[in-house]
Amino acid sequence: MSRIFYAFALIWALTSAAFAHDFNALARVLPEQSHISNEGRSGVRVQLGLSQGVPYRVFTLKDPYRMVLDFQEVDWTGLKRDGFLQSDRISDVQYGAYVPGWSRMVLELGAPLMVSSADMRVDEASGQAVLALHLTGTDFDSFVASAGAPRQPGWDLPEPSVAPALPLMEGVRPVHVMLDPGHGGIDPGAEVDGSDEKTLMLTFARELREALLRAGGFEVSLTRGDDHFVSLERRIALAHRAGADVFISLHADILSEGRAHGAAVYTLSDEASDVASVKLAERHDRGDLISGIDLSGTDDQVTDVLLDMARRETKPRTDALAHALADGMAQQGGPMNNRPIRAASFSVLKAADIPSVLVELGFLSSPRDLTNIRDAQWRARMATGLTQGLIQWRHEDQVRRALIGQ
Repeated sequence: MSRIFYAFALIWALTSAAFAHDFNALARVLPEQSHISNEGRSGVRVQLGLSQGVPYRVFTLKDPYRMVLDFQEVDWTGLKRDGFLQSDRISDVQYGAYVPGWSRMVLELGAPLMVSSADMRVDEASGQAVLALHLTGTDFDSFVASAGAPRQPGWDLPEPSVAPALPLMEGVRPVHVMLDPGHGGIDPGAEVDGSDEKTLMLTFARELREALLRAGGFEVSLTRGDDHFVSLERRIALAHRAGADVFISLHADILSEGRAHGAAVYTLSDEASDVASVKLAERHDRGDLISGIDLSGTDDQVTDVLLDMARRETKPRTDALAHALADGMAQQGGPMNNRPIRAASFSVLKAADIPSVLVELGFLSSPRDLTNIRDAQWRARMATGLTQGLIQWRHEDQVRRALIGQ
């Protein structure tokens, strides 16, 4: 099978449905309709159920034998490897976000295989799609001859964006960023026109993580990597246990009243800060209040004082972080809220010793914001803006801390 098949025939398979369906939005995998199974003596069937059709392509790579499926784009939440992979002719399968706007699945082949047919069927009534690939055995020379990623104008994966070159100071470790996709599990967050906040923010968190890792100088953790519920207190605890240097909660709210729109960055308000110290000091389990300090043997008054001291040191760094992130998004075109820097008493911002902000990517109640947040290219620009903001903040924070230490 020639490489031309991989580069162009699969695009043709989409065109019959492309006129009737929008392939720009995020598709969700349907685990119950997805499997990789043996077919005949040497064949393999790869079937993916999707909530809607999306553009895709397939190609092979050698050393080792691999088959790659790229999508614009798929949320893999709920797909479990053990239930999905039912063929002994595929040694492993991996899937996830690749770059902003793109998702990738990689099949590790036990022997050379080629695509004998590929078909995506879209149900006209529900909009759901089923992608079916039939793989058959081939010889080594034919596999090697057709291996390699095709180069196609308009289809090639976007080049990673280059953030400003601000290197880490010598001897300074990477900044550990804890990304917190809002809501999850039984808590969907805001819901409008078939989209929910928990899914959109998990998708964006994964894209932002990839952007930060590509930029270098960052380690990234997520408070949740799939669709499950995480309590507000546990989100803070996870940041402390991971040794996070920065905590960024990601949201896209909805307002039943007013006409709020545009991105904004929230910090903990001064009034809420005082209340937060008191409330946290009242907790019996204090192991996660301040990193590296055991407060389990202290009384409420002492704990309150220590939390207040930690928060006083953290606040200027948090304020600087909020402005850097807002500036980064604005430089990528926003749009920003008319008050892009705000303060509120959000529970996830109450870690005393970790600069913590809540990024409101937009409001799902705003048609413009909803369209933007659903758009992979717009999200990619916002991921770039937040990455550049974090790079700038990291550099300035290192300089300030170095001066304080002199």
